[in-house]
Amino acid sequence: MLEAVGEIKGNTLLDALEAAYPVLRGTIRDPATQHRRAFIRFFACKEDLSHESPDAPLPDAVSAGDEPFHVVGAMAGG
Repeated sequence: MLEAVGEIKGNTLLDALEAAYPVLRGTIRDPATQHRRAFIRFFACKEDLSHESPDAPLPDAVSAGDEPFHVVGAMAGG
């Protein structure tokens, strides 16, 4: 999917994920704006990366393949 060469940005990772699994297009990010959907969160290296810029580099451990990048869907209701 992705080769661990240099820094990888959040958008790059999500582009590769959606290319590998087209059914996910539009479920993680809004197709028009490419912004994260409201109930989707991103975690890596024990940090919440949900509010980071999608163009910000991911932690080195994620880029190297040593740590996973988690895409988590939340549920709401009452």
